[in-house]
Amino acid sequence: MDAKEFREFGKAAIDFVADYLENIRDNEVLPSVEPGYLLDLLPGQMPEQGESWKAVLSDIDRVIKPGITHWQSPQMHAYYPTSTSYPSIVGEMLASGFGIIGFSWICSPACTELEVVVMDWLAKFLKLPEHFLHASEGPGGGVIQGSASEAVLVAVLAAREQAVVSYRESHPELSESEVRGRLVAYSSDQSNSCIEKAGVLAAMPIRLLPAGEDLVLRGETLKQAIEEDMAAGRIPVICIATLGTTGTCAYDDIETLSTVCEEFNVWLHVDAAYAGGAFALEECSDLRKGLDRVDSLNFNLHKFMLVNFDCSAMWLRDANKVVDSFNVDRIYLKHKHEGQSQIPDFRHWQIPLGRRFRALKVWITFRTLGAEGLRNHVRKHIELAKQFEELVTKDSRFELVAPRALGLVCFRPRGDNEITAQLLHRLMERKKIYMVKAEHAGRQFLRFVVCGMDSKPSDIEFAWTEIESQLTALLAEQSVAARKAGNMADLTQHFQIHLNDHEKSQ
Repeated sequence: MDAKEFREFGKAAIDFVADYLENIRDNEVLPSVEPGYLLDLLPGQMPEQGESWKAVLSDIDRVIKPGITHWQSPQMHAYYPTSTSYPSIVGEMLASGFGIIGFSWICSPACTELEVVVMDWLAKFLKLPEHFLHASEGPGGGVIQGSASEAVLVAVLAAREQAVVSYRESHPELSESEVRGRLVAYSSDQSNSCIEKAGVLAAMPIRLLPAGEDLVLRGETLKQAIEEDMAAGRIPVICIATLGTTGTCAYDDIETLSTVCEEFNVWLHVDAAYAGGAFALEECSDLRKGLDRVDSLNFNLHKFMLVNFDCSAMWLRDANKVVDSFNVDRIYLKHKHEGQSQIPDFRHWQIPLGRRFRALKVWITFRTLGAEGLRNHVRKHIELAKQFEELVTKDSRFELVAPRALGLVCFRPRGDNEITAQLLHRLMERKKIYMVKAEHAGRQFLRFVVCGMDSKPSDIEFAWTEIESQLTALLAEQSVAARKAGNMADLTQHFQIHLNDHEKSQ
């Protein structure tokens, strides 16, 4: 493919994407395919000769699109938002065109330095403590990771290595393996699965502590667990708190957790993958309480900032602790400017060596939408969730399970768990909207999250009509089934009476 053909293919692809997003409401949010559908439609090996891009683009529409779950659809209400925007898509395309791997400054100075710039822009936009800025005099700063899972794992691994070094200095009689065998970490039983997975990958058990009835983890619970472990000879390493838990978007008590972590010299990381976007809103300023005392935190730009996946921001109070833990230098990675400025080599701040030019799509998105546009987007999600919450509270057949939090409403039909399960099953079969269920204290409930690239009030009305009409149909079917069961019981009883009378007459 030469440049001329690339221009034709590229323009056609952009038209395809624009048409897709502009008309996304025409698609059922869930695909109607079975596992293995694509294996039957595509050949078992690559073509020997290259094919026309027109044939490829046609097959994208014919075989790929039918197997797509439409995450940018306003009828997508599952999990949390995975946003995108036209500026971000352009940024992704340009980054792919440059095709760089920015593991060090010399590999592409713009890649490293633009990341420094946009991470400081974002920290200021979210009103984070100054020590998280590259521009501050201290050792803090921000880096773009691929996902919250990567950010949490980096924090866990760095905290682990710092703990091993520190404990061996004060207990030289212990071997390194003995120290590592005693390490323990903490989080809430409401935290994301990636936190438990980080413990598995770090070969360090993570205790999932019980959150309170309000689903919040507090310092008192953490302190009790730490004291138990220390009494048993274990070594507390890190606590991973959450602002915006997966199930209900609950907010752990960062201030009381900070007090305990400071007392026992435990690293405190905050996973704010979803709720971090609300830091930018003054009306949500309570969410920022205690952030000046944490060691690290992460926030997914691909949830609220209209930047497409993958793009997760991570800030470190002291980046040297991560660099010291991850630094593996080879002669081919060195360059003449190394160590001559405060510009970081981000390969020391992450798991992989190579890094994508993610900062480009962030920069383009921030410049074209502006801080006001980003704040308005977050507020729109909150207002749409309020609209849905009002619809739930006005229908006596439903109940809220937890207070609305940002763009998430947790609710259920009144009654036992079977009604909730059957309602969700009906909705999934119809494929008009997509939600998932969660469970707490033995009660199953539905999570309604405002998602999609451009959701509107009419989309909330559409979703609610689908939900309440399906509950109406479900309850009607159950009523008919109950009447039939009652009639059958009456007939059985009537038959038994006649049978008994007949036997007595014999």
